[in-house]
Amino acid sequence: PPFFYLEALMKKTDIGVCAAMYVVCIFFLIMTLGLPREAQLYPVCIIVLLASLTTLQVLNMLRAAARDIESGLEEFEGFLPWQFFPVAGMIIGYLVLIYLIGFYLASVAFMVVSLAFLRVKCWQILLATGAIVALVWYAFSEFLNVRLPVGECFKDDPEAVQRALLGAWGYVKGLIGR
Repeated sequence: PPFFYLEALMKKTDIGVCAAMYVVCIFFLIMTLGLPREAQLYPVCIIVLLASLTTLQVLNMLRAAARDIESGLEEFEGFLPWQFFPVAGMIIGYLVLIYLIGFYLASVAFMVVSLAFLRVKCWQILLATGAIVALVWYAFSEFLNVRLPVGECFKDDPEAVQRALLGAWGYVKGLIGR
């Protein structure tokens, strides 16, 4: 098919994705409003964030259309199947690891392996992984008081996950200190 046909298709897809995101926001907002009032804060914040980002995307699309900017496929110009398919496999492995070793350890393993595969610098991997794990831990364990999956391997000793993470952190500090 001609190039302009693919560009038009991409723009229609962008509009469809934005519309679907608004439908998802409305669906989850309706579900959230059925929760007890004290449990609504976090989901509503996430829904507002998602709707706001979707609105920014719509505004960017409208601005680009007003300036008659052709956009869409150039975002896939650097697409490399040798990157996409292994990362897709890593995502599937991540889901299996969540079941086996729990959310935190699986997340650390997934982030380190996938970012290393994509050739991200070591210090950036450590910073991103540490920040994300700390943020998720605080948001779910401290703020929301929600237990994340500990995995089949640790279901009899959930504190083993914390010990493993602390041990990994000690190892990382040792690597940085060298």
